[in-house]
Amino acid sequence: MPSASARERLNRAILAKPQVIVGAAGLCVVGAAALFIALTGDPRAAMPSAGARLEADKPTAELASGEDVFGYAGMDLYQTLDNEGLDAEGAGGFGDALITLPEGASVSATGSFTAPVRQPDPLPAAPMAGLHQPGPEGPLPRIAADGRVPAQAYARPFRANGKPTVSLVVGGLGLNAVTTRAAIERLPADVTLSFVPYAEGLQRWVDMARSYGHEVLIELPMEPTGYPNNDPGPYTLLASSSAEDVSVKLDWLLSRAVGFYGVSNYLGDRFATSDTATSALMGQLRQRGLAFVDDGSLQGRPGAFARASADRIVDEEQSPAAILRQLHALEIQAKTDGAAFGSGFSYPVTIEVASRWVAGLEQRGLQLAPASAMTRRRSA
Repeated sequence: MPSASARERLNRAILAKPQVIVGAAGLCVVGAAALFIALTGDPRAAMPSAGARLEADKPTAELASGEDVFGYAGMDLYQTLDNEGLDAEGAGGFGDALITLPEGASVSATGSFTAPVRQPDPLPAAPMAGLHQPGPEGPLPRIAADGRVPAQAYARPFRANGKPTVSLVVGGLGLNAVTTRAAIERLPADVTLSFVPYAEGLQRWVDMARSYGHEVLIELPMEPTGYPNNDPGPYTLLASSSAEDVSVKLDWLLSRAVGFYGVSNYLGDRFATSDTATSALMGQLRQRGLAFVDDGSLQGRPGAFARASADRIVDEEQSPAAILRQLHALEIQAKTDGAAFGSGFSYPVTIEVASRWVAGLEQRGLQLAPASAMTRRRSA
């Protein structure tokens, strides 16, 4: 769940169709170079040269899996790891780097390294009996007659072992098939996944996430600063919304899928300033037995059946070194306070760095916990 500024940049990049812009720019550059050489001759003609034949990869007949296409070999398309934030011996470049973690632990990243696909560790299939009721747009979560609530029934079971705990939510899932699959398959089951309600085939993604053991949140688009120029979609919860408006939009958002234990925010710094709108939202979530987990934008707003706010967003700066610094800060906070909670977005670099960071947590004296464990701890 990135900050408003990071989300706005992402939305602009998507809407601008960068592949078209890059292709056009490339044609312009090639055309200009050809014209220059035609008029003046090749300026490198008298210089020694060497060449190599490059061949494009053959297209595949179907969508490749996260394991096939989401490795470090392609990380230079997104980020390059430099020495910033690493020890003096850390090598620059993601192709061959030694990332030093706290207290002497380290993880080697070679050019052929990819975070492994994990074995499924399924949670019970959804829907569960008694936890839903018909709504105007589809099934809506509810508290069962026997007192069971979605916030508990759909959460991942967790047993504390006495070590400080760290939790991580990765959001923005469902819009990009490759990154969504990578997050589901590669991140440990104790990492909570948050899905965009507008995603096509949302129920299939939720079912797949639960089949790998991930508990699931559904993101609620909320009014950000700059709205409507920065527009999270047609069902955005507005700061000016009445309780009835919130209820109508929430019915649609909550009926997109079944099997989620709570909801999270998508943007919403302006929505958070409205007492009327936030109180209406929290009241609805409390009546339906749902948890509310936010990225820190709505910290201090009580309500819902259970509550938790992230202590920090780990990927506002989208470089491996910067993300590692934020994750390390979570470790320090957990060892000081007993628990710490981070939020991130489904950037490729976030998924890759987080998948390796969690591997050594136990050896560093920490326990990874699902976000629902934090909501129980901080329920309000």
